[in-house]
Formats: sequence, C-alpha cells, structure tokens
Amino acid sequence: MKKRRITTITKSLRWGAFVFILLFLVIQVMPRAWGQRGQRVISKSTSSVKAPSHPNGGSWAVTDSLSTARYLHTATLLPNGMALVAGGLDSNFNASASAELYDPASGTWTATGSLNSARTNHTATQLPNGKVLVAGGLSNGALPSAELYDPATGTWTVTGSLNTARESHTTALLSNGMVLVAGGYDSMTHVLASAELYDPVSGSWTFTGNLNTARTVKNATLLTNGMVLVAAGSTNSGILASAELYDPVSGSWTLTGSLNNGRSANTATLLPDGKVLVAAGDDITFPSPPIASAELYDPESGTWTFTGSLNTARDLHSATLLTNGMVLVAAGADISGNPTASAELYNPATGSWSVTGSLNAARELHSATLLANGMVLAVGGFDSNFDVSPSAELYNAPAPSPTPTGTPRVTPRPRPTPHIRPTPP
Repeated sequence: MKKRRITTITKSLRWGAFVFILLFLVIQVMPRAWGQRGQRVISKSTSSVKAPSHPNGGSWAVTDSLSTARYLHTATLLPNGMALVAGGLDSNFNASASAELYDPASGTWTATGSLNSARTNHTATQLPNGKVLVAGGLSNGALPSAELYDPATGTWTVTGSLNTARESHTTALLSNGMVLVAGGYDSMTHVLASAELYDPVSGSWTFTGNLNTARTVKNATLLTNGMVLVAAGSTNSGILASAELYDPVSGSWTLTGSLNNGRSANTATLLPDGKVLVAAGDDITFPSPPIASAELYDPESGTWTFTGSLNTARDLHSATLLTNGMVLVAAGADISGNPTASAELYNPATGSWSVTGSLNAARELHSATLLANGMVLAVGGFDSNFDVSPSAELYNAPAPSPTPTGTPRVTPRPRPTPHIRPTPP
C-alpha cells in the first residue's frame, strides 16, 4: 500500500492532477489510518521527551518541530553550523517553497527566505563558497530551474537552468568545485541517461557524458580518487544491479562491478577506508520488498562483496557516517510497508550491525544531517499514521569503546645479545 501511495502521489504531481491524490488517500489510506490514529502531541523542547538510553549508549531526544511539515525535502549543513531544510511536499501534498534553519545552539527552527520556485524531489549541494545549489525537482512536472541560497543574506537567487528538466536525479560535488547532476525523470516521466555539470563561476550548466544505463537514483558518491560512483537505482523496466563510475577528467562514464543484489531506495555511504557501504532498499525481485542485505564496494578492485545484514529490512531510510567512523541507519519503512522507528549502527571494523536506540517517532522519507557537534538531526517524513510530520529529533552517538589493554604484567629485562630484534608492534 505504501509504495502504491507514494508512486501515485508523485505521478499525479507530474501531470498536475492533484485531485487524484486526494481521492487515492481517502480511498486507500484513511480507513487504515483512522483505526490507528490517536492524539498526537509534538514537543518543542529538547528536554521534554527523550528516548530511553540504549545499552550501547545511543539515544534520541525530541527537539523543536518544523513550522511546515514536509517530506521529500533536502537538508544541508551550512558552514555556520546551522541546518537548512528546503522544499519538499507539505501536509496537503503540495510542493513547498518554504525553507527553515535549525540552530543547534538553541534547538529551534526559524524561517528563512523562500525558494523562488516550489519544488520536491530536488537536490541540494553545498558549494565551496558556502552557498547551497538547489537544482531541478518536481512541481506539476519536472523543473529545469536552479537556485542559490546565500547563508549571509538568507535569500535565494535564480542561477542558470539545467539543459534538461529533471527530478529524482542524483548529484555530487566534484573535487574541482563543479557539480555533477545525473539521471532522474524528465518532464515526460522518461528515465534519463543524460548528465550535466554546473560551473559556480559562470553559473551555467553544460552537458557531459551520458550514463551507460538510464536510471533514477539518489546515491552518487564521490570517491577518494576523485571519481563518482552511481550504483543500482531503477529504470522504466525495473530495479538495477549495475554500477558506473564518472571520470571528471575525461567527462565519461564506465561500467564497474555490479552489485550482488540489485536494489533501489537504498543508501550509499563513503567509509573512512574509502569503501562504499550500500544498505537495504527494495529488492530487485518482484514485488520488490524491503531487504536487509548490505554490500561494500572496493574502488581498488571495482567489485562488491556482501557484508553483515541489517537486523531489520527497510527502505526509504537514512544513513549517516558518524564522527566515530560508524554508520547510523535510521527509520524508513519495514517489510510490512509501515514506517519504523528502529535504528542500527554499522561497524566497519567488524562488518556487523547492532541495534541502537529507537527514534521517538517512526518516519520514512525523512532527512538526516550530521551536525557539527556530532549529533544527527532527523527531520520530517511520513509518520506511523501516514501523516506528513513536522517533528524533529537528535541522535546522540555512543562514545567509542575503549581499546582493551589486558592485564599489566612485569616484563623481565632481556639479557644482552647481539642478535636480538625488536618485537613487531
């Protein structure tokens, strides 16, 4: 039910037929939601509601709620330490132009300048100059427009438009300061193979090499070697297992090893060792239920290997690299299609997942942002009643476990010998 609802909402927006969304929600969702609905109280105090501490030390605490409930929005950490949330779909399933700033020091949200064009399913990329580039998206059809947010003035200005209108695409900030945008849906809902580069100096877009396989995907990853990995995703004919690498020097894409398990609605996270962790998502096998498997991409060999599976199969979740090197996967939708509050930690050293503290509110299609203080800010999404949520909460990561040192013992003084060598560390 969940996947049909989300797909229907998105397609209806593309064709501007919002009335069908409302009818669909009334017929398909409301009977179920009515039986589940209870009084909902959302706290606006970081200290009033807290999730129970988990044995590994990770816990969530409710913080101030957004002024505008939203999902399918973007969230970007600014150089000043504040988090910018922009666009998305509001509680009436209309694309929003509003934007808000979260201040970790006060734990509150304040309105900032609105986008020039309401949009959802867009991308947001922080540029080296501190500004934020929002590109494309959806509002009664795919958009070609792009805008720049200036944290110094709190305003948006229109910049050069994409050559091809697109939404549900992916983006990456390249080492040379340019922004790569690839794939997505065009204004006729065709899946795109085209890619473009944004030059912050000229404020213009130029075409670059096409993907080998047209796809809609949200997980482009800048590798330590300067190349960009795009993996899995979906096309008009189904879910993909293939992966590609973009070379900024040649401006071209080359195929790399395919995933062992094709998937979409997954996450991709660059680990400190340079490998890429792809976690969960929708299975390639019809009817594409959420899966628990995870894989690691090795840029040196160009291959994928399975790593430990999550404890809970999920899709539409978030994944955040923590300051301790672990990866936090939070919320999403479970195997039954319901929003979940569960969260897990991936340990790259052991290749395993452990359950951490659950969120105070189940959510999917939310955002998760690592703040400068090391906490993770989860915002918005669909809640357990299938309502669009304005709530936000903070994850306090567990402290790193101390390295075992063993029992101290006295080491006898070695006798002199000309051939003794130091013990390897």
